[in-house]
Amino acid sequence: MVSSTEATPPVQVQSSGFRWVQLAMGIVCMAMIANLQYGWTLFVDPIDAKYHWGRTAIQLAFTIFVVTETWLVPVEAWFVDKYGPRIVIMFGAVMISLAWVLNSYADSLTLLYAGAVVGGIGAGAVYGTCVGNALKWFPDRRGLAAGATAAGFGAGAALTVVPIASMIASSGYQSAFFTFGIGQGLVVFVLAIFLRPPSVAAPARRKQLNLPQSRIDYTPPQVLRTPIFWIMYLVFVMVASGGLMTAAQIAPIAHDFKIANEPVTLAGFQMAALTFAISLDRIFDGFGRPVFGWISDTIGREHTMFIAFGTAALMLLTLSAYGHNPIVFVLATAVYFGVFGEIYSLFPATSGDTFGSKYAATNNGMLYTAKGTASLLVPLASLISSRYGWQAVFVIGVGLNATAALLALFVIKPLRRAFILGKDPAASEPATQDARTA
Repeated sequence: MVSSTEATPPVQVQSSGFRWVQLAMGIVCMAMIANLQYGWTLFVDPIDAKYHWGRTAIQLAFTIFVVTETWLVPVEAWFVDKYGPRIVIMFGAVMISLAWVLNSYADSLTLLYAGAVVGGIGAGAVYGTCVGNALKWFPDRRGLAAGATAAGFGAGAALTVVPIASMIASSGYQSAFFTFGIGQGLVVFVLAIFLRPPSVAAPARRKQLNLPQSRIDYTPPQVLRTPIFWIMYLVFVMVASGGLMTAAQIAPIAHDFKIANEPVTLAGFQMAALTFAISLDRIFDGFGRPVFGWISDTIGREHTMFIAFGTAALMLLTLSAYGHNPIVFVLATAVYFGVFGEIYSLFPATSGDTFGSKYAATNNGMLYTAKGTASLLVPLASLISSRYGWQAVFVIGVGLNATAALLALFVIKPLRRAFILGKDPAASEPATQDARTA
């Protein structure tokens, strides 16, 4: 392997304090787009009650949103790598506001789906930019930085789920869409003014055996030619499908289990089971992302994946068997989301370790499209549940997560190390090609 090709030179790094400010602003931007995905479940039944379109048709809007959000991230990330984060996030801010304003007026499925497309474009612009920027500012702590940034997306809805639910109950879901859509967009637009990429690239310190890191910055076309990218993509899809299904369907599941309004008391707090579950899910999801990112910085990416995916399989199995119990429902979903959200910290960090920092935003954006692929299974979950019950959906999720855990440890780990060390022909061939054109 030609180790000198596009290797990042040792240069002086900006002040440590400033990069933490950049990270914090990225986290807040992510929190502002969280409701586009995690608050959606609160709107499904109210929309259906008003227009009687059916859950499956309404949930198609969720799938359209996620597909648009993820599959366009590589394009948006290319603009970030070329022009910086500011203009892309400003664009995203306008789009996420417009999306929820459209939803507030949607009186047809066509308009609802249009809002999903607009929201997906805006959310993808913000999400891909913030994660990619974090990977560039923190090459030495990729797991923690990506996890903290993704935590904003995972936990952001925890602060607003109760106000949104209250506004839906008191003023209708249209008012909630309009008010929160405008507010979220304004916050993101203002923060975008202050976001910037690092002016120089910092080399990642290869100080731990558990964190092999490439010395080469692979371009997106080179990455797409590597087998390890597609194996990581497959595992991402397997894990993300269960989490997206649960996030989108948690309210319908609770209603079908007839526990949505059952009071649950935990740690001195009492709420309806559904509200408690959604609130706790967002907290655990947000907390789990930086924690698992930090753990992966310590014990390695694949070992952390194995622990998280295995725990997710166990929680889905618990929901399948005992989900009709309100307390079990609340606790099991909380733990599940606590380990599910780590895919949004581990895979960006793993991508940066494997393919380098220079094109981190675009390369991670390509991997992130796996979330959109996984979202295609969300409407399928509604169809399976209508015929076989939610237990069947959970069992499928158990199988996917258990298989992903084994693939992470016994397939991704050895293949990725071989790639980074140059023992995989796919690793040396792109580098040689770059060397000839340098």
